[in-house]
Amino acid sequence: MIGILAALSASAAAGMRLALPLLVIGLLQNEQLWYDVPLLSRIQPPVVLGFLTSWSLFEIFASKKLLGQRILQIIQIILSPLVGAIMGIAVAKITGVPVQLIWIIGIVSGLLALVLQLVKVGWFYRLRGIPIWVVLIEDALCVFLVILAFKAPKSGGIMALILLWLAIRSSTQWYQWYRGKNRRGKQSKISRQEQDLD
Repeated sequence: MIGILAALSASAAAGMRLALPLLVIGLLQNEQLWYDVPLLSRIQPPVVLGFLTSWSLFEIFASKKLLGQRILQIIQIILSPLVGAIMGIAVAKITGVPVQLIWIIGIVSGLLALVLQLVKVGWFYRLRGIPIWVVLIEDALCVFLVILAFKAPKSGGIMALILLWLAIRSSTQWYQWYRGKNRRGKQSKISRQEQDLD
């Protein structure tokens, strides 16, 4: 159970950023680096370190600008399920989860990361850009969730579940706002057509 909560904590971090949680998980492993991380374990550690550091810096700085947020969203929606699954599987392996559960954890982790990304995109379009203070909290929370996955997996898993609950709640509000906006748009279009007929 602890391993599952740890995997959820790590995959929630992948729902916010892609390279940053992968970088942190490698650095937390000291000498082993990305030995237990699927795909990355097959690449030379210096290459992985250089790529993840560069991409993390790009994510951190690009997320502070509107154009950068739009570019990141496209990339993150496509890759967040993969990175979420990688994070979940890696943490499950490290924490000693039974092999039979690892792939199930990978699928659930990928879906969790995707859900968080989709809700974030919805709020981006509603607010016409994510405020800087939210982006800064997101950066800190991303790193914090990965650290919690190893240091306090129970707390990290609970925090990931709370984030999922908040995402679902906020997505229903976003959807209601979107439907209300469409309804108002249709009503104004009908009233304009009636005025034209008069």
